[in-house]
Amino acid sequence: GLEQAKQNGHDISKIESVASFFVSRVDTEIDKRLDEIGSEEAKGLRSKAGLANARLAYQAYEEVFSTPRWQVLKEAGARPQRPLWASTGVKDPNLPDTLYVTGLVAPNTVNTMPGKTLDATIDHAEVTGDTVRGSYGESQAVLDDLERLGVSYTDVVEFLETDGLGKFEKSWTELLQTVTDELERVKTQVEAQ
Repeated sequence: GLEQAKQNGHDISKIESVASFFVSRVDTEIDKRLDEIGSEEAKGLRSKAGLANARLAYQAYEEVFSTPRWQVLKEAGARPQRPLWASTGVKDPNLPDTLYVTGLVAPNTVNTMPGKTLDATIDHAEVTGDTVRGSYGESQAVLDDLERLGVSYTDVVEFLETDGLGKFEKSWTELLQTVTDELERVKTQVEAQ
């Protein structure tokens, strides 16, 4: 592990990694299920799960990187894996366009917001400091309320994982075909000269 990497001359203090958490996709799928339920309570939970899920992921991050085991790794030069907030463009036009930026401010995180969201953040976002720590109880209550209404968090996560993998595979296949077609086009041009 770490000792072998050090013996091989690798500087483990420079290794960075992230754990990606999709935000708006969680809300999009859960909101669809809440709309099917249609009750006032269900409507009141719309667009809360994405932030709640990410905030609880950050709580887990804090717990993992505060253990004695982590201290040993840190002293050996390891660096923590940082939470990365992905899919932070707001899809629902009734929500603030910077919701997933201003709602997920915490130390050591990365937010890969799309250009439109970045422009909105620069233009009018009000960043008031850490909006993650201190919200864990409220975030867990959101997920508990969803379960009570019959919206299974586990089912949603499994669906999003399968759906996401399918979309990534489709994108990869399309990219591969585009590159192959372009190489064939260039090859044909070169042979014609």
